[in-house]
Amino acid sequence: MSVMLGRQQRPEPDVSVIRASAEHSPEQTYYRAEDVVLAVEVISPDSERRDRDRKPTLYAEAGIAHFWLVENQSGRPAVYVYELAPVARSYVLTGIHHDRLKISAPFDIDIDLTEIDKL
Repeated sequence: MSVMLGRQQRPEPDVSVIRASAEHSPEQTYYRAEDVVLAVEVISPDSERRDRDRKPTLYAEAGIAHFWLVENQSGRPAVYVYELAPVARSYVLTGIHHDRLKISAPFDIDIDLTEIDKL
């Protein structure tokens, strides 16, 4: 699902967490940036520069408060957690998680990253 950031800007995060009120119909093709609570990008070789550089900048400029970047480090996931610094309209790194992703914002979550392959 794409996120409408501007007139000609509709990136598609790998994962989005949206407000329930943003869901309107099965035919819906995008969410508005103000409805996105969290955007997540998973680094892949084909989109690494876009995932690391371009998309975070676009999401921050659109005011999306939380952004995660997930990458493979020697076969294990690493999750980089960012929060928006509203005045600067850019993200600030708030944590790097290798074995366990346990945070309270934008919501309480506790994921054992060492168990991902066993799910």
